[in-house]
Amino acid sequence: MDKKRSEIRRHADRSVAEKAVEILAAGRVAHLAFIEDQQPFAIPFGYHFDPRHPDRLFVHGSRASRALHIAASGAPVCVTVTLVDGLVYSKSAMYHSMNYRSVVCFGRGREVTDRETQRQIYEDMVRRYFPGRTAGRDYAPPPDPHLEATLLVEVLIEEASAKAREGGPAGPLDDDDTAPGTRGVVAL
Repeated sequence: MDKKRSEIRRHADRSVAEKAVEILAAGRVAHLAFIEDQQPFAIPFGYHFDPRHPDRLFVHGSRASRALHIAASGAPVCVTVTLVDGLVYSKSAMYHSMNYRSVVCFGRGREVTDRETQRQIYEDMVRRYFPGRTAGRDYAPPPDPHLEATLLVEVLIEEASAKAREGGPAGPLDDDDTAPGTRGVVAL
């Protein structure tokens, strides 16, 4: 039986599929993974995600970007977003960990060429990263030459999974007050 690309195979108990939209909406950096000439790459991008349209996200950058050209071609891509909530330290080296929330999306991209759609996505993206900023008041909207110099790719999400870890250390000595060492969580 074939497993879905998005199936969580390690710590399936940490699956939080119901929180995928929340995590994508809170994230700031998406890593876009792709393959070129049988070589995998993963490149970080700022991105836009709107919870009202949970089946898509947008990445953008220079028209010279190899990653964006491959994504815009419709080739399969993987996009990941991770929020690190804390560093977990244990009395045992092996049980040091992180508290995190993450989403892994599989899909295919396409270039967004409509100027009004581009302007709207960029305005929404600025508002998402900088709440309260308004085009025309706080910054100049992008003129056509800026839109032409920028490649906007819509990634249609075909499949996704979300996973999270929370809580303290889980090492065998962590609940033993007589064991040497310290344990805890550094909140981020």
